[in-house]
Amino acid sequence: MTTTELSPAAAPSKAEQPGRSGRRHVGWRTSLTGWLFVGPATLIVLGLSVFPAGWAFVLSLEKWNGFSAPEFVGGKNYRRLITDAEFGDAVLHTIVYTAMFVPMSVLAGLFLAVALNRRIRFIGIYRTAIFVPFVASAAATGILSTYLFSPQYGLVNNVLRMLGLPAQGWLEDPAQAMVVIAIMSLWGQAAFTTVIYLAALQDVPGELIEAARVDGAGSWQTFWRVIWPQLRPVTVFVTIWQTIGAIQLFDLVYTTTRGGPLNATRTIVYFLWDKAFRSLDFGYGSAAAYVLFAITLLTTIGVVVYSRRKNMEAF
Repeated sequence: MTTTELSPAAAPSKAEQPGRSGRRHVGWRTSLTGWLFVGPATLIVLGLSVFPAGWAFVLSLEKWNGFSAPEFVGGKNYRRLITDAEFGDAVLHTIVYTAMFVPMSVLAGLFLAVALNRRIRFIGIYRTAIFVPFVASAAATGILSTYLFSPQYGLVNNVLRMLGLPAQGWLEDPAQAMVVIAIMSLWGQAAFTTVIYLAALQDVPGELIEAARVDGAGSWQTFWRVIWPQLRPVTVFVTIWQTIGAIQLFDLVYTTTRGGPLNATRTIVYFLWDKAFRSLDFGYGSAAAYVLFAITLLTTIGVVVYSRRKNMEAF
């Protein structure tokens, strides 16, 4: 057995080897190039998120109407929120809306994704049609809701009258208004969960499905035993995403009921907007915003911890 050795002439000389200063220079130049690319976006993020968040926290400790000098009040705004029955109602309305909207949007997205995950004629048109409501503005959705569910001339009540059924109050009924908003939110937002689930379904290995069919599994067993375990992390993600969106509901309420009737649709975001920009109590509104942030953060952490314990983590 022979060993091949490099001759001294073949070995790189010290002059040819890159020195430590040269490598450091290349590293600094690479880092500088990277920061030149991400620097503008970083400044925008800091300017539009971090700075306003810090300023809002300072405002939450003050009493300020936007014109006079701010007055430091410490935690008074937060203590006021605890005893404010109007804020408690807003929290309750937000919870009710979230409990209705999130399960419906997840289940509807899963159902539509399974229905669209087929090789049929014009499937591209069907997928595009499902996604169109998602790109529509909240103002358009609100105007459509007003025309559909108007007690006087709405399309839904006209259909009920044709069927001999009594007309409903819908957006003018405190017991039905939040249900209508949840339905219209589902119409606009179910497309998001549909697209996410559809992408996840197309990533399921076909070999697993074929193996299940060879073993004699039916369509229902194949879905629950093979496909659904692959979709659990996606379900966690869309649940968290839709929950955050539901807690932050504002635009659809603003364009339809303005928090009515009888404050039955006043959510947390609408409450803080009303206090800050209509009553000009910016400190109180900022305190409500930070309570909303705490609720969102705790909800997200709770779902993530639960999903990890069930081995369904998506993060």
